[in-house]
Amino acid sequence: MISQNTIQQILSRIDIIDVIGGFVKLKKRGSNYLGLCPFHNEKTPSFTVSPTKEIYKCFGCGRSGNTISFIMEHEKYSYVETLKWLANKYGVEIEETFQTDEQKQSQLTADSLYILNQFAVEFFTRQLFETEEGQDIGLAYFKERGYREDIIKKFQLGYSPEQKDAFTKEAIAKQYNADLLVKAGLSASRSEQLLDNYRGRVIFPVHNHSGKVLGFGARILKSNDKAPKYINTPENEIYVKSRILYGSYFARQAIDKADECLLVEGYTDVISLHQAGIENVVASGGTSLTPDQLRLIKKYSNNLTIIYDGDAAGVKAALRGLDLALEEGLNVKMVLIPDNEDPDSYVSKVGASAFREFVEKNRKDFILFQLDVALRDAGNDSTKKAEVVNRMAETISRINKAEDFTRQQDYIKQCAEILKIDEAGLHTLVNKFIRDRINTQERKTNVQGIKPGEEAGTTTETESYDDASFNLLFKDELHEKEIARVLLEYGTKKWDESRLVAEYIFEELPDDTLIENPDVLNLVAEFKNILNQNSALLEKKYFIYHSNPQLSSLAVSLLNFPYEESEHWKKEFNKSDGYQQGLFEQTYEEFINIVKRSEKERLLEFLKAEEDRTNEKVESAVNYLKLRKIKQLLLQNQADMEKEHGTEEQLVLHQTHDHLKKMEMELTRKMGTVVIR
Repeated sequence: MISQNTIQQILSRIDIIDVIGGFVKLKKRGSNYLGLCPFHNEKTPSFTVSPTKEIYKCFGCGRSGNTISFIMEHEKYSYVETLKWLANKYGVEIEETFQTDEQKQSQLTADSLYILNQFAVEFFTRQLFETEEGQDIGLAYFKERGYREDIIKKFQLGYSPEQKDAFTKEAIAKQYNADLLVKAGLSASRSEQLLDNYRGRVIFPVHNHSGKVLGFGARILKSNDKAPKYINTPENEIYVKSRILYGSYFARQAIDKADECLLVEGYTDVISLHQAGIENVVASGGTSLTPDQLRLIKKYSNNLTIIYDGDAAGVKAALRGLDLALEEGLNVKMVLIPDNEDPDSYVSKVGASAFREFVEKNRKDFILFQLDVALRDAGNDSTKKAEVVNRMAETISRINKAEDFTRQQDYIKQCAEILKIDEAGLHTLVNKFIRDRINTQERKTNVQGIKPGEEAGTTTETESYDDASFNLLFKDELHEKEIARVLLEYGTKKWDESRLVAEYIFEELPDDTLIENPDVLNLVAEFKNILNQNSALLEKKYFIYHSNPQLSSLAVSLLNFPYEESEHWKKEFNKSDGYQQGLFEQTYEEFINIVKRSEKERLLEFLKAEEDRTNEKVESAVNYLKLRKIKQLLLQNQADMEKEHGTEEQLVLHQTHDHLKKMEMELTRKMGTVVIR
């Protein structure tokens, strides 16, 4: 784990414009910066970055966050990988917290393997482009397949010469460890002699999602019945085949923008599609999809389209492991390439445009495709048809996310129609498979000492906060989030000579009973805790970069971008009246109310410096929350009054009503709000 001291050093050096500006061309617009959003295709810039608040927001697609979340989202890095990337950028030495000797050794081995693999990539590339053998054999092979030189360089393709120990000799001369050479699969020990493992083969480096080389695939070029067509890196500390998707590093941003991942079988399929401009594509390596691979796909998109060969083997390969995809909540489509072609040969034959059109027209829903294949195999055999019903019920039962309930019901209806069976019967069978799986899981978790319903080591996805997603039915939530916003904006400012704004808020809302939103409650509790322990930490940046992703996401969503004074208002009012020019912030409702007023004094009041109106805004937020809760209690009390009660109970309810109305009137008079009785 990275130490807190290192994290604080990184946070203190972060410059959001410097970081995001390395990926997005930004132009200064007032106090903010504007550019084309890297997360969706747009022609008019709507991606805004605020250097003062250290947040970004796209007003087109709604994505928002801080510097760290930008790198995580754009580069698909984990939190730790992002911190390491920033540490490297700003020259911060990473300090690790306590590690066991075994953990230290494993990390050292992994780091050494990355370094060795990078050396190997450079060796194989040099052999391909700079030696006569490499050009005549390796480069000629790639060009015969139609690969352009820029694509060959992009994927860092290479060549290992025929000489039995050319690579090994050079690696040993550079003092690379012999045991590591074997562990990395680059060398093999035969008759107590180290020899090159990939000699006479073209090389396909396999990258992780951050661009580091994990291992290699090596293809033989000569006809040899005894030798395998491909040799792959053996599993080690960094190369775990079940967690790898070939091409993910080159495809991650294209998948994000297209909101679709295309899955093919082999290296050459990925490379050919990339060369054709179809970049949202990765390869599984021809094996059944694993849960780790599916989670990696879901990290980029919920939409998966599998493109495999149209022969029987291709169909079988396409169907393997896809029940797991349903459990992960992926929307899976199938496309089979016709005429004994594969994606590599087909895109070369018909071109990129026709290939895209073919995929678009021939996408088939995975479940319905699976049903179609199974029915064709079953023919008129009633026993096999019964097996198909059971198989389909089990498959549909794996759609077990709450948000996918409607989708599950649609599949039951469609499959029942195709199978010509009773829909209610299929529904019952699906539920049976769901119950069986739950019972199995509960038995397993009880044996392991885990409470039913919990999963060890799982992580919760961060809720995405976006202004547009607020439902108007949840007005209380808006008022509660406004309290959180004023805490973040003004909490450390002076309320009066003896108190901070935060202390005033906590006095007015002493026991948090007026707040129900759990995320707001967590933020308020954290604010109180830090205020009591070390108030010097209480700045917006503390919550924007909070280690709890939910608190960080909430803070970013609350700290909206400020409006700026128009040049006309500056000219007409600020200069003549001597008011401070600069930024001001206002809620939309306040802005509209002010625009509706015609008096010059109201406009001037609107343009006053922010600190002049701090107490007014804080008091308004507190009072609106109180008023909202009083209205809630009034409605509840009124509903109780409409029920049958004894005389004494009715008296108490009427007294409660009068008391609440008095509180309401007092608050509304204080706020200058008119209440209709």
